Amino acid sequence: MTLDQLRPRIGSFLDPWVRAADAVGLSPNGVSLIAFALAVAAGGAFGFAGPEFESLGGGDPIWYAIGATCVALNGWLDIVDGELARAQDVASDAGDMLDHVLDRYADLVIIAGFAAGIGRYDIGMAAVTGVLMTSYLGTQAQAVGVGRVYAGYLGRADRLALSGLVGYLAAFVTASFYGLTVVGWLLVVFAVVGHLTALQRFWGAWKVLS
Repeated sequence: MTLDQLRPRIGSFLDPWVRAADAVGLSPNGVSLIAFALAVAAGGAFGFAGPEFESLGGGDPIWYAIGATCVALNGWLDIVDGELARAQDVASDAGDMLDHVLDRYADLVIIAGFAAGIGRYDIGMAAVTGVLMTSYLGTQAQAVGVGRVYAGYLGRADRLALSGLVGYLAAFVTASFYGLTVVGWLLVVFAVVGHLTALQRFWGAWKVLS
């Protein structure tokens, strides 16, 4: 079970955030844009943690913790926007599409930031393809009438949780294990498990359709 399936159980924690967003006049799309800006900030912070940015004041592992905080806020606001849309009775296909597009770009910039921080764009590319295929199969199942699929080994909520946890861990653990830092191993997990999740979602939809 992925963390995406726990969304219905956290409604009571979301209510104060939804009321606050509504009180200050934010729309669901506005919350989605703020969440995306936080993802961009996270990717920038992860990249800035790399040694190549030492001359610019970067290269400090504390940037991983800053990025992890931005990831946590991005993930939380990504839930708030949908709840706000329902509370304001403005849920729409256009808003849903915007949310999904921003989520995919958020995934890209976060992973790109991790890859830049450790200078391993090869693993970063593998991770990106795994993540994008996971998301694609989830929505493609909906497009062919099976319904949106969140199940699998590693959904978006799981990836954000792992990104946040590893970001905080990388701020304190800089050692390498079998040639990779904890960030490098996170990207390996995203690559391998991401593709396995995509195949799992494909197989689940295929069984329904065939």
